Amino acid sequence: MPLRDYFQPPVSNVASWEEVHGGWPMVIVQHLFPILPAGYVAAPRVHRGSQIEIDVATYEKNSESEASPTSSRASGNGGVATAVWEPPPTLEIETDLPEQDEYEVRIYDEAHARELVAAIELVSPANKDRAENRRAFVAKCAALLQKNVSVSIIDLITTRHFNLYTDLLELIGRTDPAMSPAPPPIYAVTCRSRKLQGRPRVAAWAYPLAVGQPLPPLPIWLTEETRVRLDLEASYEDTCRVLHIR
Repeated sequence: MPLRDYFQPPVSNVASWEEVHGGWPMVIVQHLFPILPAGYVAAPRVHRGSQIEIDVATYEKNSESEASPTSSRASGNGGVATAVWEPPPTLEIETDLPEQDEYEVRIYDEAHARELVAAIELVSPANKDRAENRRAFVAKCAALLQKNVSVSIIDLITTRHFNLYTDLLELIGRTDPAMSPAPPPIYAVTCRSRKLQGRPRVAAWAYPLAVGQPLPPLPIWLTEETRVRLDLEASYEDTCRVLHIR
């Protein structure tokens, strides 16, 4: 069955992208468990980011109580008050740091204290809507690769024409011919890092996507020698079937 565009009618009249993204990680876990080697487990993680709202009254009250440069630290037997040194900040600015959306599947190696070995990231519209959110997503993927965690990115967001995979490559000063000259807005890719002759290398399996076409299988690397084949199309179709998306 083909990839749907659930940001446009008629699919958007039946189900929202939140429903697909919210249900797909658990279906991916169900598809992974029969093929994962012994000692590996998969788990879904869904966290919807939100703007941080500040209770102004509580903030001002706490600020007043912390404003004094001294505090009475009496010991149990009536000690002398001591001054607490609190240097003024060199910079204090208003910020807007929203939490990041996370729709992902994580794979752990139970034999090594539940070590994270792979992450499958489903891109949300919020991951692509602002430059700071795109940088945060790319930085997260880069940090995982630095720890030798296999990272898969599945981006079906047709309404925002940014490619986070090419942004990730740009961070390390590289490009992918499969994504040029004009990087597609939707794609699926697996990246993994390893050392070859003592030098770090990143390998990628990247596939441009198109509405109306099937999704490709993705290799999910557990170690440098061990991988499993995630049938992305089958997991996507099972998700759509549950949600009655035709």
